[in-house]
Amino acid sequence: MSDRNYWLGFSLVPEIGNRRLAILLHTFGNLEHAWRASESDLIAAGLDRRPLQNLLQVRKTIHLQAELDKIERCGAWFVTQAEEDYPELLKPMPDAPPLLYVRGTLIPQDNRAIAAVGTRKASPYGRDVAYTLCTELGRAGVTVVSGLALGIDTSAHRGVLHGGGRTLAVLGSGIDRIYPPENHKLAEQIMQQGALISEFPIGTPPEGRNFPRRNRVISGLSLGVLVVEAPEKSGAILTANVASDQGREVFAVPGSILNPSNRGTNRLIQDGAKLVMETKDILEEFNLAHGLIQSRVTAERIAPANPTEEAILNQLSLDPTHIDDLARLSGLPIATLSSTLTILELKGLARTTGYMQYCLIPS
Repeated sequence: MSDRNYWLGFSLVPEIGNRRLAILLHTFGNLEHAWRASESDLIAAGLDRRPLQNLLQVRKTIHLQAELDKIERCGAWFVTQAEEDYPELLKPMPDAPPLLYVRGTLIPQDNRAIAAVGTRKASPYGRDVAYTLCTELGRAGVTVVSGLALGIDTSAHRGVLHGGGRTLAVLGSGIDRIYPPENHKLAEQIMQQGALISEFPIGTPPEGRNFPRRNRVISGLSLGVLVVEAPEKSGAILTANVASDQGREVFAVPGSILNPSNRGTNRLIQDGAKLVMETKDILEEFNLAHGLIQSRVTAERIAPANPTEEAILNQLSLDPTHIDDLARLSGLPIATLSSTLTILELKGLARTTGYMQYCLIPS
């Protein structure tokens, strides 16, 4: 049994998270040795009484192969923090889930994601705004993350699917428990153009205490969080607050001051969230507007104009590369790289993803 399967085992043990896993890995060298360690060795490694008792109990009561069979039967797979497929934006979080269950696909493009959240009791205005903005985000090549709830979440997912884009739905239940059940068909569509994601074990019911944990994953998977229609005391506002604590950008759509469902979003704007009136307001914040380029010269898309462009494009991929690494890989001076990259951006062949980092734009 591979070491990744012992990540699954430890993920089922209450009160063993990233910090304790790091200690166990350091002490025992790998998680298989930690899983099989004696009680005295675990105590010597510094495992506290409660997590120690939890581990001993889980080891007695579960069979890892049976857990793997459960995951396979519901058409899911899992990814651990130790693996490259684990979402890049989520990994640095101190409280990131050690393991994620997935139904669908995760791809590098999903690192270019915006979360969209809001009230379950959405007005026609809120639903229309969420649907329209997320349709355009999908067309721009931006993955939209939400929570599969009724109201704004549902409109956000449907909008990006309509736009032909990708969407991720983060569940507050086991990956096999679609909640709310009204969105079962929507969940099936999401799996075709993205993924359902959960940190909770197979069979976990959608209990209220799970949703605050779910919300930190929604924001953690995203470059920023868009709030559409949310009361002041709501899960969407809590998600925005978590996003702010994580260093994510917060966006909000203004609404009528007479509607209590807009008090939270209007207050976010008052407190410094970026006001959104159109999709461009979000895309420009992260230089994500490549999908909105209206015209590209076909010949330039087929072949670089000169050897310098070709040398740079050969070193670029869909993942960001720093200009210093491009200089080393291509052998070109920084000044030449900088000017040529600007031309490639204008042509719609490359884009910036952060300070001095560049990647290809998918055709």
